[in-house]
Amino acid sequence: MGSDPKRHPPFFFGKPADAVVDSGRRLPFPVQTADLHHEVELVVALGAGGSNIRGADAASMIFGCAVGIDLTRRDLQAEAKKQGRPWDMAKGFDHSAPIGPLRRGAAPVAGSIRLTVDGAVRQSGDLKDMIWSIADIIATLSAYVELAPGDLIFTGTPAGVGPIRRGETVRGIIADLEPIEITFEA
Repeated sequence: MGSDPKRHPPFFFGKPADAVVDSGRRLPFPVQTADLHHEVELVVALGAGGSNIRGADAASMIFGCAVGIDLTRRDLQAEAKKQGRPWDMAKGFDHSAPIGPLRRGAAPVAGSIRLTVDGAVRQSGDLKDMIWSIADIIATLSAYVELAPGDLIFTGTPAGVGPIRRGETVRGIIADLEPIEITFEA
């Protein structure tokens, strides 16, 4: 998120199906990391799919939206980047995509997005500051892979990404959507 006049092309990574977990869960602290980070994001759930979708048609593909938390094993990501390797294991691991309840209908284009850890605000922004619109994200992604009903697309995060420790409670909030809250076992 942010106002970048150069608008670098969006980039994408995948997460396995078992990465998705519901709000209210107590999660085991992920293995193979000493540096787990949070990223609150608007999540779009698709109700239709296709390839090479035009931006003008993207909105009609959306089933609903939710608040999500993209978890990253930052130490694994940094090492993979340093060695010029893929960072799939840093992003795609068990329970790495907690998502709040889906709300049917269009995704909001403006409104507060924030994340707290044990009640302290860590990330705060406004959806209107997203570099890429939801339609542009869907259209661009569909040029790389065929999208399908049920696909979940995390859309980007405001500044303030940071670490999570064992025992902490993380809450993601977006205006007009039910929040997501997870707690990590101590």
